[in-house]
Amino acid sequence: MTKESIVVGLSGGVDSAVCAHLLQRQGYDVQAVFMKNWDEDDDEHCSATEDLADAEEVCAKLEIPLKTVNFSSEYWDSVFEYFLAEHRAGRTPNPDILCNTEIKFKVFLEYASQLGVDRIATGHYARIAEQHGRYQLLCGLDQGKDQSYFLHGLNQAQLSKSLMPLGALEKPEVRHIAADLDLAIHDKKDSTGICFIGERKFSEFLQQYLPNKRGDIVDLDGNIIGDHQGATFFTIGQRQGLGIGGRADSSAEPWYVVDKDMTNNRVIVAQGSDHPALFNQRLQLEDMHWIDPEDHRDNCHCSAKIRYRQSHQTCQLLRNESGHWELAFDQAQRAVTPGQFAVLYEQDRCLGGAVIQLRK
Repeated sequence: MTKESIVVGLSGGVDSAVCAHLLQRQGYDVQAVFMKNWDEDDDEHCSATEDLADAEEVCAKLEIPLKTVNFSSEYWDSVFEYFLAEHRAGRTPNPDILCNTEIKFKVFLEYASQLGVDRIATGHYARIAEQHGRYQLLCGLDQGKDQSYFLHGLNQAQLSKSLMPLGALEKPEVRHIAADLDLAIHDKKDSTGICFIGERKFSEFLQQYLPNKRGDIVDLDGNIIGDHQGATFFTIGQRQGLGIGGRADSSAEPWYVVDKDMTNNRVIVAQGSDHPALFNQRLQLEDMHWIDPEDHRDNCHCSAKIRYRQSHQTCQLLRNESGHWELAFDQAQRAVTPGQFAVLYEQDRCLGGAVIQLRK
């Protein structure tokens, strides 16, 4: 009987390495691909050279073949241009989500098909279930590592061709498996920062691509209390980098960004982490995506997350009179940010999600 062939997206980290090992142990014919998706040679922030060396060491240890591919142009066109356009418009995008839908589960999947491979596999902490020919995306069992939020943009075809063997494991177990295999990367730090670009001082990085434009920082009454170098570099709920300390009154409470006026290049702030201007109970959505189109519904009670590091929040999904999707939360949500994604759940099943357009 011919073994089913799998190609693992190997990042040089512990998760994808253990993913490859588990599939190998399950009897699959495993090979690996290392993706380079950012062309700038910046070793301080982008550790592609080190990661490739780690991936090569893992493949040597597991005795599986490794190919390297460069998807930098696809990443620029499909992810980074969108990232910049959203910032220009004053929104705060999440490139990691697009990186999954456009690169890891689209361009990489197409590349795997050209290799004649049956399916791809990644080290994501999520689960894929199949029932009656329909595919579901389920939360990873490790609640602290669950990555279904970042994968909500996947569709039926992508899920049908993908495996995520770490979804049933917790992170300490994964590191323990890597240590038992004597993999040097068993205790390697998890990657953070922008997908494939690495850890950077965010505003400084953006200023390489977007121009500075001095403007005013104002309070809710329109009083000017400071200045900035571009409203595009700020996000709702931001505290750091305002440079206004406790000005404007005697209160010692810090200032937070509560809104942006892109027309006049103004950043609007209020004092106190619990200021009412930081909270919204309803929000409007655009570009709704259902993982399974059969789940499409105009009104339903469900739960949602408006950022990755958040517990599920109970809410109602509905259509307003204009035909736009809205989420009405049972409890007001802090720092709702246009451009970010609201991801919908039914218990541990991810239904899909949409881009936050307006805070209401």
